[in-house]
Amino acid sequence: MNSAVQVTPALIAILAFDARNQLAVRRLGSKAGLPFTGTDLAMATARLESAFTQHTVPVEYFSSAAGGRSYRVFFARVDGQAADPEIAFESLDTLTATPSALAPSLVVLLGQLEPHLVDIPYLHLGENDFIYKFRPALERNTAIYAQDPAANGLYQSQLCAAIKALVRRHERTADAPVSLDFGATRYVIPSHFGFCLGVKNAIERAYETLAENPGKRVFMLSELIHNPFVNEDLLRRGLRYLQTDKGTPYTTSEAPGAPQLWDTLTPDDIVIIPAFGATDEDKRRLVRRGLAVSQYDATCMLVEKVWKAARAYGREGYTVVIHGKSEHEETKATFSNTRRYAPAVIVRNLEETHRLATIIASEDHAVRASFYEIFAGKHTPEFDVTRDLDRIAIVNQTTLLMNETLEIIEHLRGVYRAKYGDDTRVGGTSRRDTLCYATQVNQDALSRALAEPLDAAFVIGGKNSSNTYQLFRLCEQKLGAKAFFIQSEANIPSRDHVDHYVYGHGTGHTESRSLWPSCAKPKRILITGGASCPDGIIQQVITRINSFFPADQLHSIETVLTKLQ
Repeated sequence: MNSAVQVTPALIAILAFDARNQLAVRRLGSKAGLPFTGTDLAMATARLESAFTQHTVPVEYFSSAAGGRSYRVFFARVDGQAADPEIAFESLDTLTATPSALAPSLVVLLGQLEPHLVDIPYLHLGENDFIYKFRPALERNTAIYAQDPAANGLYQSQLCAAIKALVRRHERTADAPVSLDFGATRYVIPSHFGFCLGVKNAIERAYETLAENPGKRVFMLSELIHNPFVNEDLLRRGLRYLQTDKGTPYTTSEAPGAPQLWDTLTPDDIVIIPAFGATDEDKRRLVRRGLAVSQYDATCMLVEKVWKAARAYGREGYTVVIHGKSEHEETKATFSNTRRYAPAVIVRNLEETHRLATIIASEDHAVRASFYEIFAGKHTPEFDVTRDLDRIAIVNQTTLLMNETLEIIEHLRGVYRAKYGDDTRVGGTSRRDTLCYATQVNQDALSRALAEPLDAAFVIGGKNSSNTYQLFRLCEQKLGAKAFFIQSEANIPSRDHVDHYVYGHGTGHTESRSLWPSCAKPKRILITGGASCPDGIIQQVITRINSFFPADQLHSIETVLTKLQ
């Protein structure tokens, strides 16, 4: 007698999601169930194709026991309407809100989706594909920058356009600065300044989405970019924000107890993800509510490049050290993305790196235990100092100074070299360089401009713009108190003083600084803008400074432009 236990083969279940991340279910009477199952993948796929002719190749995600059967669960993205009238799409929140209306097997599988929700919007992409590639110049939607007088004043500048045409021969290579001779004033302008391609992509995506969806609620997850004037222009056109740049949710009104805007979202709403990217937690919330994610994800390619490098390091067994500001949206997104693949810790600067290095180098239990206090809130859960600092690799927030990131890498290599006799425990090759070329070329161009004799430097950008602050740091090193961090021409009320912004995490403030009181001699002034500074504001700053000098001592813009040609 054969007493062998008969093992029932696992059923194949394909979970099919549409572009809004809603799940296809089969409605049979009052219950919803799994529509695409079979004893093998071919059978389940055939049932999928009977309903949807367009779909991605099903990919296996997990196994589960449900309804007395074992399942191998695959995901697929489908397009179009289902040919089968019994199949409908529902958001995951809607389905999980009424478990009694679901087949037991569907209830169980829904309960195991959480770790995989972030993958659902991108099922149509390979892991080496980018969500939102930079558009070639001929495909850019430049019309949005001049759609009306408000946009024209904010984004357009004859001077900036002429400078870029004259000296910006290559997007990735800094050139000599340009001199604008107005007579009483002479401006030194770096070859590279202002909007980077990632910012242009995000701005164009936002304006296009508003124009394409009249009557719909269009939200930005948080600030599109770190520039108040761009954000205010978008708000004026109907865009709304779900949360602040620090992640604090906005409510429907200022009344006590008013619901968060997050809680009012429906599948008909649109939420744009800014160039900084988004945390996995925020993406999961959007997926569960049945909103399109990938279609409106404007994450910069160079930020994604950092994520891909961190993923590769994690797969190779490294712990990822992120050089960044823990409160910055980009670093929060990078940290959230990285923790799926590796232990991670955030270091703000070289000073914090020295503290981490002391912990790495020490064998003293108390010193190593201090990691959890020093880096509280900046490391992944269940981080083990003994295990997770054995091998590390460094990635960075793209808006920081390249030289500081390189100093951090070299310092940590020195620590591992001293402790282990070699530095191969610190990962990193030029192939996986995560330094943003756009940030770097702006810094390189500024360094060349700072070699000129100067009376002052004005760095223009939002108060919370990290890359703008790094440009200011370079100017301050050369010019001290004659380097100014401003947001617009409004911060230069007179030739006597400037309303300079003192950058600081939680301590930022504006202070009045002396400019040129009682001094009428001609000035040489450096002006540059951060990656989120529109060209129009740069020209407005030049116009404001010129207004402090007698008109008969100034050349016209037309004359200056003629000399540039």
